[in-house]
Amino acid sequence: MGSGVKTGVHPKAERERGEWLYGRRPVLEALRAGRRHHYELWLAEAGPRRGAPDAELAEARDRALNAGAAFRTVPRTELDTLLPDAHHQGVALRSGSFPYHGFDQILHAVRQDARALVLLLDHLEDPQNLGALLRTADAAGVTGVVLPNDRAAEVTAAAVRASAGASEHLRVARVVNLPRAIEELKTCECWITGLDMDAEARLYTEVDFKGRCGIVVGNEGSGLGRLVREHCDFVARLPMRGHVASLNASVAGALVLYEVLRQRNAAEMNVRR
Repeated sequence: MGSGVKTGVHPKAERERGEWLYGRRPVLEALRAGRRHHYELWLAEAGPRRGAPDAELAEARDRALNAGAAFRTVPRTELDTLLPDAHHQGVALRSGSFPYHGFDQILHAVRQDARALVLLLDHLEDPQNLGALLRTADAAGVTGVVLPNDRAAEVTAAAVRASAGASEHLRVARVVNLPRAIEELKTCECWITGLDMDAEARLYTEVDFKGRCGIVVGNEGSGLGRLVREHCDFVARLPMRGHVASLNASVAGALVLYEVLRQRNAAEMNVRR
């Protein structure tokens, strides 16, 4: 009798389980976060001009092995075949799917923090925009990110790559009904501001972001949905002086998240004086 445990999983199915994360920083952050199950790490073989040992790659290998993942060095061409058209930088990690949080966990965190900041994305579709916003959200200390279940980008490998791995450290929840999620946040004394280009909306610098607040970024093409907009406490716009009608969603969201930090830092400075 063999000593192995029979799982009933075909070897090929086991090989295809999970998803491949790629890129030095995304892979390293996924390993550092330790929130996924990791199956195997592939590193490209060093070329003939091998220099000093690479500390980041060494850390990735050590963390993968400590997590029980297999480790392989492979010709770069194997990674090119595995991840065609991807900028993998000679690093790929097969991991379990992204570990979404429950929305109730975000609500709990908001109740515990009088200065909680939540980012809500109203059917954002581009994984690059999603990843860029997740990167900014992590940098800005966002409490949690809320995405709709349907017709919206998910936290895929492409989004993780665009976030430079910041997604791995964030609370991200998916909800069936975004307007309902907004109302639940309001019960936590969280004021919700939607971003729109409506000329009647107030300037984003005129909104008070110093307490608990949520920022809603709309779809790349259609902006905020009607119901989502109706449930926001405020609607804010960014000033536009040029010929293009609006900013990229990830840029607009980043500007407002940092306005939140600017106001809070200014308030702290006033208190200290």
